[in-house]
Amino acid sequence: MTSRRTLLKGTLLGSAAALLPAIATASGGGSMLRLPAPVGPHHVGMQRVHLTDPARTDPWGGGTRELMLTVLYPARSIRGFSRAPQLTPDEAVVFGQYAPLVHPGLPEAGVVDWGAVLTHGYVDAPPLPGQRPVLVYSPGGGDSRTLGTTLAEDLAGHGWVVVLVDHPGDASQVELPSGLRTTILTGPPDPATFRTMVDTRIEDLRLVLDQLGNLPLASAIDTRRIGLYGHSAGGTAAVYAACGDDRVGAVANLEGYLDLYPPAGFDRPLRLFRTDGFEGAARIEFSWSRLPGRRVMLADANHWTFTDYGPLVAQLHRAGLVTAESRAALIGTGDPRVKLAEVGTRLRNFFARHLV
Repeated sequence: MTSRRTLLKGTLLGSAAALLPAIATASGGGSMLRLPAPVGPHHVGMQRVHLTDPARTDPWGGGTRELMLTVLYPARSIRGFSRAPQLTPDEAVVFGQYAPLVHPGLPEAGVVDWGAVLTHGYVDAPPLPGQRPVLVYSPGGGDSRTLGTTLAEDLAGHGWVVVLVDHPGDASQVELPSGLRTTILTGPPDPATFRTMVDTRIEDLRLVLDQLGNLPLASAIDTRRIGLYGHSAGGTAAVYAACGDDRVGAVANLEGYLDLYPPAGFDRPLRLFRTDGFEGAARIEFSWSRLPGRRVMLADANHWTFTDYGPLVAQLHRAGLVTAESRAALIGTGDPRVKLAEVGTRLRNFFARHLV
């Protein structure tokens, strides 16, 4: 029987194919969109990793739970290795369809060549020798792990191993070895769906922690020094995943609610980031009120400043493809490169202080 997922994939790929001649690039050549280059002392290597959890059934699609990871790390050499695209070709098509539906004001499908955006990570480049602390990242609800690339590259360029985790089923798109998974979300999740989403992410993160010593780059990872960070629903999941798990030494929550249930007995170092433009500010503050973590406020910013939407939306705005109102609603009015650099510096300092 043909699944809804297969039908959706076919519909998206077919409609996007009809639009391909209209895809716009900067000045008629090359990608219009570029991610900020990391400024750390090291080049960045990148590997994709597929995990399965035979003990769990996927709550969104049935079958064995699967995850896709991107592992970023300081590289010994990049000679002869290629930079990775932010999205695979199939992922880019689905993202182009999905983005303007979830974030009204982004360009319609076919206007931007999302598949031409390159990361600054070199695929399978050899790692620097030695073991390094590891940070595990969970993205916002409905987002794919690739939207956390800029922060992750900054951290890896400064000597950290970073594991970006995709959560198939709620992520907009994930390319697995078995094919493309697309999101089940058609709008903001209701409370029951949100709880399922976060509970699933908590188990996903704990699976990643279980498997750190078995990853292809295990020899570069110091499993005695582990931190979690996440954006929005990913920040929610990161805090709850750390509860009662002594493997996690510190957590950073980038504007995620913490009111699903009390994070009972949470005693890890915690950094809580938020923006002054986020419409959920009152709920955020109330849900954080009983936690001891230090707060960080980003001025002239909004919820997706913490992600690659920051620099990408700013470039689309300069090109006349996003209005000033849509830009402000997504990332605020400040310079997103400056905001991401500030978040990166604060994350590095926070985790360096507590993962010793």
